[in-house]
Amino acid sequence: MPKTNHKMPLINQAIALYGGTFDPIHYGHLRPVEALSGLIGLKEVIWLPNNIPPHRPQPEASSEQRLEMVRLALRPFASFKVDTRELEKPTPSYTIETLRDFRQEIGDKQPLAFIIGQDSLLSINTWHQWESLLDVCHLLVCARPGYQTHFETPQMQTWLEQHQTYQQEDIHCLPAGKILLADTPLYNISATDIRARHKVGIDCHDLLPNRVEDYIRQQKLYQ
Repeated sequence: MPKTNHKMPLINQAIALYGGTFDPIHYGHLRPVEALSGLIGLKEVIWLPNNIPPHRPQPEASSEQRLEMVRLALRPFASFKVDTRELEKPTPSYTIETLRDFRQEIGDKQPLAFIIGQDSLLSINTWHQWESLLDVCHLLVCARPGYQTHFETPQMQTWLEQHQTYQQEDIHCLPAGKILLADTPLYNISATDIRARHKVGIDCHDLLPNRVEDYIRQQKLYQ
């Protein structure tokens, strides 16, 4: 009988989390995560707008307005959900605490990942209890194609090399512990620029979904 070359079935497709202030949400958030989700085959991406970010100024739009903008932006994506637990916290939201909450809810076996950008990876040793992140989840890094990721210190570079995987199956077959650098499109869009454009009345439909741009205008945000 001829041999077959079937891949091993995935134990359980990974669920991924993606956090941010989303002030406002834009294509620089949406399109890399959409590409990553398709590339890896994520079961679900849960978007986590936060209330009080630990490392940046307080957002200009209110929690309710930013939540509504995220909901409007995610409407076309069946596998994209929004979770409000960080918005409801009156204290700064630390990623490790949110991840532990999810891990407690989904159990020890379900693969769980956290999506970050390449810049965040290279500064991850400044995060609260960063050493515990890979005990709870995988890290999926939206990396610039062809860009060599390299930490400033040998210790951090060793940490990356010890945990890096080149096999997408690891993200689905293991509950946590791996880092995957994914070639995703890079969009030179920032929420800061969008807010600045709105302050001088420049249209931003090219930078974010029409529903979000229309909502910003209706609410007179960033003026």
